[in-house]
Amino acid sequence: MKKMLTKMKLLAAAFALISVISGCNKNDDPSPVGPVVPGDAKVWSGTSIGDGSAEFEIKGKYVIKKGVYSLKGWVYITDGSELYIEPGTIIKGDKATKAALIVERGAKLFAEGTSTQPIVFTSAQAPGSRKPGDWGGLVILGKAKNNMGDMSIEGGLRSKHGGTNDNDNSGIIRYVRVEFAGYPFATDQEINGITLGSVGSGTTFDHVQVSYSNDDSYEWFGGSVNGKYLVAYHGWDDDFDTDNGFSGKMQFLLGVRNPKIADQSVSNGFESDNNASGSSAEPFTSAVFSNVTFIGPIGQDGNFVNTTAYIDGGGLNPNNGSRLGQYQAAMQIRRNSHLNVFNTVATGYPVGIMVENDKGSATQAAATAGNLTVQNVVFAGMSILGSDKNKTWKDALSTDGTAIDETKPSFSNGYFSRANGGNSNLTNIADLKLKQPSSVASTPNYGPSTGSPLVGKSNLFTPALLQNTFFDKVDYIGAFKSDADADNWMKGWTNFDPQNTIY
Repeated sequence: MKKMLTKMKLLAAAFALISVISGCNKNDDPSPVGPVVPGDAKVWSGTSIGDGSAEFEIKGKYVIKKGVYSLKGWVYITDGSELYIEPGTIIKGDKATKAALIVERGAKLFAEGTSTQPIVFTSAQAPGSRKPGDWGGLVILGKAKNNMGDMSIEGGLRSKHGGTNDNDNSGIIRYVRVEFAGYPFATDQEINGITLGSVGSGTTFDHVQVSYSNDDSYEWFGGSVNGKYLVAYHGWDDDFDTDNGFSGKMQFLLGVRNPKIADQSVSNGFESDNNASGSSAEPFTSAVFSNVTFIGPIGQDGNFVNTTAYIDGGGLNPNNGSRLGQYQAAMQIRRNSHLNVFNTVATGYPVGIMVENDKGSATQAAATAGNLTVQNVVFAGMSILGSDKNKTWKDALSTDGTAIDETKPSFSNGYFSRANGGNSNLTNIADLKLKQPSSVASTPNYGPSTGSPLVGKSNLFTPALLQNTFFDKVDYIGAFKSDADADNWMKGWTNFDPQNTIY
């Protein structure tokens, strides 16, 4: 009898353990111990990575042990080489040498932090004096497809990207922060916070925060890499920029703007092109984004005016050749892009959406044909709902991205408002009942409160593009389930005051 009771107790304990495990939040740290380092990897010697030159090469397999390091010059991880970085490592980009870390085709970077010990790439400047563009940034290149063939990556680097292997693996980027990157090496030739060129789906890319980039926070040039739990914070230009046939899947993203920082090219949440010329080269840019939250500039400052007199950098202008400008749209889809956006919320932009036929493209026809999708998207506090022409801020029709008929509403307005889209446009940001619809707190929470129109939804994942097992089938719009502390997947590894952090 005692043996039977003991067995019953053990069985009950086992069921309890299974219950606990199955009830764990999917956002729990999937990698609590950092990267698995091969036995033949050498330990990196010294506290400097690179010698300040334009072509310092890492060849072979190396592990950077936890510590504080200086990144100097352009450091290339070469084809066939692997670099492993331990959790909790701090790497400071040198300003004088415009430091950048470049993962070339065939190379791998294993920057695998944890939720309590993220890996941080940041400015080498002293606390209080850091600015966007203090160093170059992180560039990852692969052998997946793009629609331009063998491409040179922007920013003046030697490296090329592209190939035919959409399953290509460039390593693991997990629990990583990139701060104050994006040095402009020439006019309109900046390295972004993180640049991904033809990166394949074999690459792991999740739990990443880019803050105060001097260009786009993230930009994908082709490739098929997937990602989850990405944060773009107070970037200079666009939050998430997709080009050259990027076809990856993305879920749970946050973009937060600083009302005092915008780019001369005008800043957007999404900016999406098929390619720079607007051609119909294949593969089309056809990435699928779901559960994105955009916190735009309007509503964060009661005095906000979308002019260069107001948008002055807020004391963060690096005066390095980058040019301040104005804000534009939560979503700018143009130049034959076939972008797909689902289950997303955006607040406080001068324009909600732009579906634009610039450069002779047929972007609007793609939208009408269902090759471009914006579905179950909620806007709130937009100055105007739609616009068809870059830098006009007018809800008026343009079918060529040039001429405007102000007697008719924009195509973009009609497309967003179509009956079968499930989209809505709320007048007030407050109607969303977000915990914090601004970016002022050092530990922000952008989750929806009880009674928010973003929660308790159904049939959000019925579209065929969302049937892939990559997507978590949730019942809410935006990046967060609720404003409960347990649902804030940013806890522990993000930093919303990198300017004053002592590293």
